[in-house]
Amino acid sequence: MSDPGSAVSPDTVSAGGPALEVSGPPRRRLTDGADLPILPDSCNLGTMARVLLPLNLGVVLLGWLLPAAGVEHWPMFETALRVDAVAAAALLLLCPLRRAVNGAPRSTQWIVGLGVPAALAAAVALATAQPPQPGAAALAVWLAPRMLLAAAIAWALIEYLRLRQLSLQPSQAEGRLQALQARIRPHFLFNSLNTVLGLMRSDPRQAERTLENLADLFRVFMKDSRELVPLDDEVLLCKEYLTIEKLRLAERLAVRWELDGMPGDALLPSLLLQPLIENAVHHGIEPSQEPGEIRVAIARSGDRVRVEIANPLPEAPPSRPGNHMALSNVRERLDLTFDVEGQLETSTADGQFRVIVQFPYRKERRRRDARRSFDPDRR
Repeated sequence: MSDPGSAVSPDTVSAGGPALEVSGPPRRRLTDGADLPILPDSCNLGTMARVLLPLNLGVVLLGWLLPAAGVEHWPMFETALRVDAVAAAALLLLCPLRRAVNGAPRSTQWIVGLGVPAALAAAVALATAQPPQPGAAALAVWLAPRMLLAAAIAWALIEYLRLRQLSLQPSQAEGRLQALQARIRPHFLFNSLNTVLGLMRSDPRQAERTLENLADLFRVFMKDSRELVPLDDEVLLCKEYLTIEKLRLAERLAVRWELDGMPGDALLPSLLLQPLIENAVHHGIEPSQEPGEIRVAIARSGDRVRVEIANPLPEAPPSRPGNHMALSNVRERLDLTFDVEGQLETSTADGQFRVIVQFPYRKERRRRDARRSFDPDRR
């Protein structure tokens, strides 16, 4: 489906992909009351499948019904090729055009969404067949039904995908609420405050820095999860969270970051990785009295980003097994944001529990590298 964040600044539109500068009046964010985009995210594999599959099924259905209705000959194979050519070309063109018109008036978005398939239908018709009669008037009469049919089919598909996106909004809100309940656990807040209280007399400066880290965490917790953020920012947030947990768990917690191949400008939903890190601390480090290490490896593989988080398995099974709420929330948010292109897998091997998250690489224009900017001591 299309990405939740429709705009990132008054003169910049991201739409889950590279930010492009556009002219015109300032455009609002979804969180400020802006309407959902009219055009679907045609760069998404799930959207492509939802467009191409019904069209081909429709052609096959016509090929079965028309002969039964008395039509002697109907070129089903040639029609399917033309339909697929128009649909595939429209998806490829609307992929960058959507980013340019996202946030524009609804009429402009509809003109682009219907005009591109209609124009492509005319081009394919001219390239594969000849008008029965010469002359501009005859050509217009010959092309008009094909263009109107392409526009009508495009309208039906756009409306279907738009209504599908609207139907998922309640699920997204519910997922956000569940995520907040899972992440802002009372015992985490109380443990952090107790850590600060213990530092007030022995190390007031460290206590102040811990409160600042805690304030940063809760500031991000309160943000709307529909806005996509750079991977650098998400990693920085995870480091701030682990700094607080390190004060509480001391030498029992070690963290190894493998970020050499990390694309810091990749966009992802806010608070996607932090609950997985918290899960690793809560289920992998806390139950054991022995030191344990959490390994976080992030790298780009082609046009995808791969995140692997590994933590040790406790020697004894937990007395109260987890309800997997964090994993469910992250999996749901990946599905809502990236559709079939977002994946979350878990595995256990060699005494380690591993979570692997993969999503498409969509970058922002400006990058802040968390590997260089993070300073746990805030000097």
